[in-house]
Amino acid sequence: MSRKYINQLGEGENINQVYIANGKQLRPNRQGNLYLQLSLSDKSGSVNAMQWNANQDVYDSFENGDYVLIKGTTQLFNGNLQIIVQHLKKVDETKVDESDFHTLTNEDIGKLIVQLRQFVDSIDDENLRSLSQQYIDTTEIMNKFTRAPAGIKNHHAYQGGLLHHVVSLMELAESVVRHYPQVNRDLVIVGVLLHDFSKTDELAYERSLEYTDEGQLLGHLVMGVELIGKQISIWETAQNKTFPQELAIQIKHLIISHHGQYDFGSPKLPMTLEALVLHMIDNLDAKVHQFSHAMASEANPGDNWTPFIPSLGRKLYKKALQN
Repeated sequence: MSRKYINQLGEGENINQVYIANGKQLRPNRQGNLYLQLSLSDKSGSVNAMQWNANQDVYDSFENGDYVLIKGTTQLFNGNLQIIVQHLKKVDETKVDESDFHTLTNEDIGKLIVQLRQFVDSIDDENLRSLSQQYIDTTEIMNKFTRAPAGIKNHHAYQGGLLHHVVSLMELAESVVRHYPQVNRDLVIVGVLLHDFSKTDELAYERSLEYTDEGQLLGHLVMGVELIGKQISIWETAQNKTFPQELAIQIKHLIISHHGQYDFGSPKLPMTLEALVLHMIDNLDAKVHQFSHAMASEANPGDNWTPFIPSLGRKLYKKALQN
């Protein structure tokens, strides 16, 4: 029988399927009885799951990132689909078809890497181009960059998602700078490449998606500025010259301001045209991906509206997608 992915599930379905487990927590209810809460995922998305009357043995029987066989039923809770687990068992990973859990294939990743390099090689400014090439020519850095997600929940939350997001932004940037010739294309392309680069270390993504300790304590904005400082030092040693200070400041500003608002975590608001463009296209790409994924994975495909989505602060109208 062919697999039914998470984004194909509806209310009241019986489940007998393997998923990746993550975010497991053993909690007491009001009566003091323990229950297990976790997130289950495959390549189509993730879903919350609950197992009532759980115990420490169940909790200890698997780790975050393990494949688990789940038997249970789906139900709607506050407008969102969840799985009520009757039975959970860890599965030998050698018996799992990993293509069920990876959004992008190796061929997809290869094509994205080619596109990324073409954009970087097209940077006119020699200093910016060679610094950017240094990033993508460093095997250790690129091994992580091509596997990292762009997030753990909201957008491009899958292995390779960061690379996918960056190439998408570079394509958007090309359109924007053609329309606004007063914007420095080289700086925008470099900003796109580097704005989220430190998510490679902010996030853990071997199988489950979660934050590292460094990511929780510092975040990718601070880590990104630290990384650009290290890379500039390496560049100066290799090139035997000083990297232009004005360019270094501009790049750092692109990184720290790309969230666009103080309440979104930016220590600075965008203060250059290039920083404004980076923030706008970054937000556009993330929101279009969030909207599309939310509508495609909603548990009631026949309805015109999704339930209220807390991360977006609204319901979404789906009728246009069905045309």
